[in-house]
Amino acid sequence: MPVKQQIGTVISNKMQKTIVVKIEKRYPHPIYSKTLIKTKKYLTHDELEECNIGDKVLVEECRPLSKKKCWKLIKIISKSSLIS
Repeated sequence: MPVKQQIGTVISNKMQKTIVVKIEKRYPHPIYSKTLIKTKKYLTHDELEECNIGDKVLVEECRPLSKKKCWKLIKIISKSSLIS
């Protein structure tokens, strides 16, 4: 079974070993052909606490680590220019 991986942006890193990642999906409206954006937030496990707000990251689905956390950080694709 393939493992689900997605690219998203870190929007919060205030918790211990946990970040919140925003993943956007773009799709056309079925009738009007306008591009719509659907946003979903996922709690993600960050063992080394190396992410900052605005970083672009690759996350992977894993077994449940807590009630709402079932994604883990694979790598940081690009660091943000914001200083946190």
